[in-house]
Amino acid sequence: MNSRYPPVSLIGAPTDIGAGHRGASMGPEALRIAGIGAALSSRGVDVIDRGDIVGPRNPWLPPVDGYRHLNEVLAWNRAVMDALSDEFRAGRLPILLGGDHCLAIGSLSAVARHCRETGKKLRVLWLDAHSDFNTHEVTPSGNIHGMPVACACGLGPDVLTGLGGHVPAMRPDQIRQIGIRSVDPPEKRLIKQYGLDVYDMRYIDEVGMKRTMEAALDGVDADTHLHVSFDVDFLDPSIAPGVGTTVPGGPNYREAQLVMEMIADSGRMGSLDIMELNPALDSHNRTAELAVDLVESLFGKSTLMRD
Repeated sequence: MNSRYPPVSLIGAPTDIGAGHRGASMGPEALRIAGIGAALSSRGVDVIDRGDIVGPRNPWLPPVDGYRHLNEVLAWNRAVMDALSDEFRAGRLPILLGGDHCLAIGSLSAVARHCRETGKKLRVLWLDAHSDFNTHEVTPSGNIHGMPVACACGLGPDVLTGLGGHVPAMRPDQIRQIGIRSVDPPEKRLIKQYGLDVYDMRYIDEVGMKRTMEAALDGVDADTHLHVSFDVDFLDPSIAPGVGTTVPGGPNYREAQLVMEMIADSGRMGSLDIMELNPALDSHNRTAELAVDLVESLFGKSTLMRD
């Protein structure tokens, strides 16, 4: 087995409970059909598929006090947090197969708690078209998949901000957001107020992806747990149509590969989310296959041998 990477556990979270479109609940199975387990095994990684987390169905109701499906979102995220925490305790690298991005509240809570318990530094790379730094006061929709970063930083309902037993679960200076190109106006003010480190597409256009990733990974060392939260809408919709919240002007295939290869080069990734894949909006599972291709690069696939 590939000793560079710890053993990996695949964990499905088949829900669209926090989203504005139905269909992300089918994402885990689409990733399995695209061969994510076999792809990692072929790279020498020890892979176990833990199956799917079970949670409440999506009632598809309007928002209440600014939140859609808060109780159901809480149940799913508690289950996600517990599942990832079990893998950390077992010395395994969890890959959360989403599901919509509200589930990152659970994964970030688990990762942050793991870092507190082990004395590791936390660095989160948030690969997304959106900052997901909304609150119930400013959200235009009430969809909680637009709030996970805010919740992790202590902005949100107590049941979500305190999920991992520590408020806030993480500080804004522990996250780097890459590929951002759609931010609601009130959200922009919150991002500036809290000093979130955002590498938006204009920044990437100006300095290039290599310098962007060097900046985002600066300070990551042997004492760092690197968590990657990969929303498939990070990618340009011309190559990844299977998402409910497409935003034109995202990273192209080579830029996305470089992101993944530089993360792999760091050797510090300790957990991964793959979120918002919506097969109902895809074409012949093309987006899932691309996601699997990129995940292979996260685990060391490259054109040439690089030391």
